[in-house]
Amino acid sequence: MQDLHSGEGVALRGEASRARSADGFRLWSMCFALFGIQIVWGLQNANTSRIFQALGADVAELPLLWIAGPITGLIVQPIIGHLSDHSRSRHGKRRPFLVAGGLLSALALILMPNAATLWAAIAALWLLTASNNIAMDPSRALVADNLPQAQRARGYAVQVFFIGTGAVFASSLPWVLVNWFGVSGVGEAGGLPPSVRYAFYIGAACLLASMLWTVLTTPERPADSPIRRPDDAREAEPPVLRRAWGLAAGGGGLMVLSLALDWQWEVALLAGAALLIGAAEIAVARRRARGDGALGMLQIVEDFRRMPHALRQLALVQFFTWFGLFAMWIYAAPAVARAHYGTADAASAPFNAAADWVGILFAGYNAVAALAALALPAVAARIGERRTYALCLLCGAAGMAGFVTLPDPRLLWLASLGIGLAWAAVLSLPYAIIVSAVALEKVGVYLGIHNIFLVVPQLVAAVCLGPAIRHLFGGEPGPALGLAGVLLALAAGAALSIRSRPEVGESAAERG
Repeated sequence: MQDLHSGEGVALRGEASRARSADGFRLWSMCFALFGIQIVWGLQNANTSRIFQALGADVAELPLLWIAGPITGLIVQPIIGHLSDHSRSRHGKRRPFLVAGGLLSALALILMPNAATLWAAIAALWLLTASNNIAMDPSRALVADNLPQAQRARGYAVQVFFIGTGAVFASSLPWVLVNWFGVSGVGEAGGLPPSVRYAFYIGAACLLASMLWTVLTTPERPADSPIRRPDDAREAEPPVLRRAWGLAAGGGGLMVLSLALDWQWEVALLAGAALLIGAAEIAVARRRARGDGALGMLQIVEDFRRMPHALRQLALVQFFTWFGLFAMWIYAAPAVARAHYGTADAASAPFNAAADWVGILFAGYNAVAALAALALPAVAARIGERRTYALCLLCGAAGMAGFVTLPDPRLLWLASLGIGLAWAAVLSLPYAIIVSAVALEKVGVYLGIHNIFLVVPQLVAAVCLGPAIRHLFGGEPGPALGLAGVLLALAAGAALSIRSRPEVGESAAERG
């Protein structure tokens, strides 16, 4: 009898182990699309400045030329989130968007390194960022759709692992092709090196493979019942309507002023965005006053106005964080080239060697993020999410400072280490906070709305960094990285103020 019970126990343990393995396989397959999506971002972040400069762009013009990413993210992700939340396709809510975004992104990856003019490269960048944003929001929402609350933090940690490994792969590809396979790292007549062009082709193939794997192995839950409008949203609130008119009037006035005085067009863009948001809020208020519950795409505006407190708290953290990251992505390659390789000539062999080394450094910080993200849930369980978030951002601030102060380019690995710890937190902790604070049927749209808080600081950075390089930093890109370090330190301070849910080890009095 004892042997029989022992055998049954072994069998039950074996079944439990197989169930855990199956669950793990489903989780990793669900998140695998992020590997390909991040290959796109990795190739873009490490090589866009190089492509633009090879086509004749000045270093002070780079923030303006990079504007495609922030603008498309600002527009596309909330719309795609809203549409996928309301999708009732027989193929699922999220998977059709993953397929469409993946195919368009692969096309853009082939077009961008073959651009013959600067304007063609800019157009390819717009297509690339818009397409990848179509896939990004649904891939994030899959975790919230398919995992119970207790497993979502782990799910986002696994996503960060694939984000990190994808970025490592993408960032190091040109260097690997040059040093391991003998592909030329210098273009003819100062053009784009073949190593970069082949890296984009390989990235397109890997993107399609990872996207199809997730789509084919991840079933989606049946569509939920139609999303209901809150009962308290039947009529417009006067303070909200006054704010909407103020936002529309202020945005319109600033846009007219910027056009009349010939300011940077990014200022007019931001003003136009404020005008459109204000006008949309007015339209929502008028429909509510008429008792019209069918808002269509204007529902995004209503959701924005009623966003959970956690998203509002994250806004300041994200402003400082993404302003700093945007500066790093733009200026890391030219800053390292000037400081450590003694050149500002984008067509020279030393500049391309510096850009390849920056690609390896970017791969390094993404590798650190991939491994650190798996440990973050355990660390956050001990000291709290906001303390973990703040500590990682401080490491990132130190890493940014290292780009400026370290005397030897080989020591820049230390900077990558700090930035990687920050990147692990940036890609996981905010999303775990958000999906725990919103209703499941609103996850897609609120992930898209949260992306606004990542995009606006990049738009502001695009407005400010060019003039700062010209007039404050004497044309030198290095100080922009020092500024990024200061901003990440401010983000760490703001992270400590987040009170989305009780922190581990805190009393009620300490939480305020």
